[in-house]
Amino acid sequence: MECTINWLAASGMGFVAETGSGHVLMMDGAPDGGGRDLAPRPMETVLAGTGGCTAYDVVLILKRGRHDVRGCQVKLTSERASVDPKVFTKIHMHFTVTGKDLPDAAVQRAVQMSHEKYCSASIMLAKTAEITTSHEVIQA
Repeated sequence: MECTINWLAASGMGFVAETGSGHVLMMDGAPDGGGRDLAPRPMETVLAGTGGCTAYDVVLILKRGRHDVRGCQVKLTSERASVDPKVFTKIHMHFTVTGKDLPDAAVQRAVQMSHEKYCSASIMLAKTAEITTSHEVIQA
């Protein structure tokens, strides 16, 4: 996996990341750090990537289990250390999974499997952060 980050000097503290798969992601700093608040902060992208990673796992696990999953939302809340390096210290992930005849136990198992075995992003962040999860199932 590769990624190239380029500073956009004229923007203050804006950066553009080009991923190995050819996609582009913009990032910017807060105004108090020289940024213009035009894009997510780099650490916000870390949190978003973690949410995407675990949501991907949950949907894939449920689909492989032949469950009729129709929606998956993950809301992440976090806390960071107050001094540098300002690592994540707590992350909570709340999953809202929608499906037809979707058993709560299957969703709970998928979340647990992602958290403990498959989501490389959350497993990596668990080295510094206490990660907790909750979920709800909405029948469609």
